[in-house]
Amino acid sequence: MKPTPETLARMKAVVGAKGVVAEGDIAPYLVERRELYVGRAAAVLRPASTQEVSALLKIAHEAGTAIVPQGGNTGLVGGQIPREAGGEVVLSLARMNRIRALDAENNTLALDAGVTLAAAQAAAEEAGRLFPLSLASEGTCQIGGNLATNAGGTAVLRYGNARDLVLGLEVVLANGDVWDGMRGLRKDNTGYDLKQLFLGSEGTLGIVTGAVLKLFPRPQSIATAFAAVPDVASAVKLLRVADNVSGGMVTAFELVPRIGLEFVTRHIEGAADPLPDPSLWYVLVEMSAGSATAGLDETLEAVLAEGLEQGLLTDAALARSQAQRADFWRLRETLSDVQRLEGGSIKHDVSVPVSRMGEFIAQATRAVEAAMPGVRVVAFGHIGDGNVHFNLSQPLGADKSAFVGRWNEMNALVHGIVRAMGGSISAEHGVGQLKRDEIAATKSPVEIELMRMLKKTLDPKGILNPGKVV
Repeated sequence: MKPTPETLARMKAVVGAKGVVAEGDIAPYLVERRELYVGRAAAVLRPASTQEVSALLKIAHEAGTAIVPQGGNTGLVGGQIPREAGGEVVLSLARMNRIRALDAENNTLALDAGVTLAAAQAAAEEAGRLFPLSLASEGTCQIGGNLATNAGGTAVLRYGNARDLVLGLEVVLANGDVWDGMRGLRKDNTGYDLKQLFLGSEGTLGIVTGAVLKLFPRPQSIATAFAAVPDVASAVKLLRVADNVSGGMVTAFELVPRIGLEFVTRHIEGAADPLPDPSLWYVLVEMSAGSATAGLDETLEAVLAEGLEQGLLTDAALARSQAQRADFWRLRETLSDVQRLEGGSIKHDVSVPVSRMGEFIAQATRAVEAAMPGVRVVAFGHIGDGNVHFNLSQPLGADKSAFVGRWNEMNALVHGIVRAMGGSISAEHGVGQLKRDEIAATKSPVEIELMRMLKKTLDPKGILNPGKVV
């Protein structure tokens, strides 16, 4: 139900004038970046501390007011957007941006949930350490949102998803109680690992207000190559060659299609094809080591030579400078954004077993092309963890709104193939509003019921991000 004027007044008093977003300024908080979801809100509040979040939730719990937590608003499934009824209060954690402590000897970084990913990376770098989570939106996305959605990114192959990079959490529960789990321990076998309940829960079980993150030694040697491969199956085999030759030093192994490369070079100033002859597929390979004398360039050259000998690649360019490495990465990291410049885009964030990536992309491509002649398949992503962004750009000359209107139809085709291969329909973007009803077809009734039981136990009044996930 909509909060009463009295309830809103109490909530606004908690955050003060600096924490209340004026009505004329709330629009950016109410729309998802692809404009698939546009909501309304009774208010947008920006608490400055865990204590303020706690006080707000105590009021909300008492009054039955729904709360939508929001980080950098970079999510792609509508999990951070209020619904259209307009009775929910958005809690932006952007003001909670304090680095609390960095322990270089323990390799931990404690911070507020509103710290941006880029700021967390910079804090680690200043201490000679690495926080390896890396996303295209890292300048805007916030740690709280990264953890609430279990973000993936380009370094999962070496370091794991966001949930693998967390040692401790601070969470405000639905009734306003604060769970202080800000422990920087690698080993703590005292019962249930409560933090895992909230990692990936998208704000439906509690609001993450702080975290203790794992840090790693900062690489002193990095080798990067951009290679042309004949097909996706060859890319998978090349990854295994790279793993074997390097002894596990592969940090990233990213798939790029020819059409994606053409989109980037067409729309991004200064972007250029690194290789003289076109190929249907490419991979961006990166290795890292802690020693400056690790000889990674020679190791990567050996990988490429073996791949060439086995027919797994046709050409490759090794980055000879930091600038060239940045150029290679720009070809991959701008892939998502440039699709907007080609008209409508229907997204699929899916995962399948790595061994079946080539089979999945081929089968799904045939299915969507048969259903929509002229559709342009832009399949790219993380070879190392089986995550494919199987995106569809509208046919040339097509009507954008008519194309996007077939979103559900295309999703059904692609997700059906994913399920048949034992995959997931949400690899790293989350469930939010977009996939809430569809996950029932992927998960067993027992799994869905367990999720509902958790929700009812931790949020009995259903005030935390209602209508999302489950």
